[in-house]
Amino acid sequence: MSYVAPVKDLMFNLQHLAGLEQVASLPGFEDAGLETAQAVLEECARLNQEVIAPLNWEGDKYPSSYHDGKVSTTPGFKQAFRQFAEGGWQGLQHPVQFGGQGLPKAIGAACVEMLNSANLSFALCPLLTDGAIEALLIAGTPEQQQTYLPKMISGEWTGTMNLTEPQAGSDLALVRSRAEPLQDAAGQPDGRYKVFGTKIFITYGEHDMASNIVHLVLARTPGAPEGVKGISLFIVPKFLLNPDGSLGPRNDVHCVSIEHKLGIKASPTAVLQFGDGLAGKLPTGPGAIGYLLGQENRGLETMFIMMNAARYAVGVQGIAVAERAYQKAVGYARDRLQSRPVDGSLAAAAPIIVHPDVKRMLLTMRAYTEGCRAMASVAAAAYDGAHHHPEAEQRQQHAAFYEFLVPLVKGYSTEMSIEVASLGVQVHGGMGFIEETGAAQYYRDARILTIYEGTTAIQANDLVGRKTLRDGGRTARAVAAQIERTEAELQASGSAHALAVCQRLQAARQAFLEVLDFVLGNAKADPNAVFAGSVPYLLLGGNLVAGWQLARSLLVAERELVAGNEADFMRAKILTARFYADHLLSRAGSQRDSIVEGHAAVTEMAPEFF
Repeated sequence: MSYVAPVKDLMFNLQHLAGLEQVASLPGFEDAGLETAQAVLEECARLNQEVIAPLNWEGDKYPSSYHDGKVSTTPGFKQAFRQFAEGGWQGLQHPVQFGGQGLPKAIGAACVEMLNSANLSFALCPLLTDGAIEALLIAGTPEQQQTYLPKMISGEWTGTMNLTEPQAGSDLALVRSRAEPLQDAAGQPDGRYKVFGTKIFITYGEHDMASNIVHLVLARTPGAPEGVKGISLFIVPKFLLNPDGSLGPRNDVHCVSIEHKLGIKASPTAVLQFGDGLAGKLPTGPGAIGYLLGQENRGLETMFIMMNAARYAVGVQGIAVAERAYQKAVGYARDRLQSRPVDGSLAAAAPIIVHPDVKRMLLTMRAYTEGCRAMASVAAAAYDGAHHHPEAEQRQQHAAFYEFLVPLVKGYSTEMSIEVASLGVQVHGGMGFIEETGAAQYYRDARILTIYEGTTAIQANDLVGRKTLRDGGRTARAVAAQIERTEAELQASGSAHALAVCQRLQAARQAFLEVLDFVLGNAKADPNAVFAGSVPYLLLGGNLVAGWQLARSLLVAERELVAGNEADFMRAKILTARFYADHLLSRAGSQRDSIVEGHAAVTEMAPEFF
């Protein structure tokens, strides 16, 4: 089997770190306890292991193809997507009233990880659809919701995000696509718009796996203000709908080409043209028919709902591809015979997994992956609390915690995935550089994750500006206070491993607080100095929170060992936490130094010196 889902580790996090039983006590989640989670995760694992994972290598060899405006996905994708949709997986965490299963994000995120581990390219289609569903749930009219959500949640239709244009990447103030209101016979606006423009980098913007694609498109209406305050969001379906809801004529949006990429090759990344493709074929003339989603000129606010959901999901993608690279490396290291052990315990060549440096690399891969998985699980539970807790103050606290963690989950987890996938190639040695072994695919696939849905620098800017400066560091200090309480528990444990982890965690927390003081104290006086260290600040924050969660897992594992439960699993948990503390959390001091003391060269280096 090419992929074995880490159900035991996912369940450990849900039970002991994310507090799923507390989530299941929230209104609407009464049937979503540990028993439900176990059943859902096991069934999800089966689908991904048996159906979706075997297509991962096929997708890399036989990517999506483009011909005459149509995109054909990798052989087998269409059938696998049908099974995915029929199993109800697209609607796992979406409302029951529109056909979803209404499960918590904490359970949904575990399933999303498995899907992305199985096949990153395949998983991108549901990921974007999830984001579009979120936007419709927040900003759609009741009629729009009833028109689109049941079909999207069932997997009959898929969704996209259309932000980027040739001249407008991360700076969406430069968006030029336009939307002109249509008028009825009396010359009054009839609620429809004609959308014109070119959008690039549109994931699954065209494909053959669903009968319709619901594009959410940023565009400007006539007379809209300049900049981001003049952008509106529109629903532009690939096929227009008849009055009875059935598919009608093709809308004036078509795929011009798809990109040829370093990785995720099976995922079609489309260039879409809105308007002028069907001139004379629609009664309204050229222009893609669209419908305003939310308020005019406030489209970016709604689009950020999609982006926030997608940013968290991309962080989970980083964890997922890291897990897959780790499993591949462990499998190879068990089988590959090379060199005698340095301690002389064998006279012949041994499996390389016994060699200390190979174990160090594998432990780095494992510790990174488990730390980020734990961080993402805790964040998902906070999201559930933010949306379902009956008390407003608790909802606010959960929301602040979740929002603070999103850039860490996205930025840190994706940066670590590149390091983990690279180590996976290294464990394979020269064979890792050969495509046929498969290790290189994870390295290539991981490389996009720090770029799309906002680069690491954009996540870091968000962490500095919206998540730190806006509330004067209150949420950041609250997180540090929670970590300090875990340190006290480690001290109380008194075990050698707990005390060693405590020492590293305390030093990392102090480094984080010193950086926080630097950011708060210099943001106005010397913003260039602060933002020169914004990405290191994000990496420090992610490192600290992941290490904190593994410290919590160590405490749980010690208790479970005493109770006689899963001895090998719990010992591995303890040693993984210890390794993370000694080898990764110990980097916090140098990260602090680069931020607080290392900005001079960056700020003083003139562009002409490069």
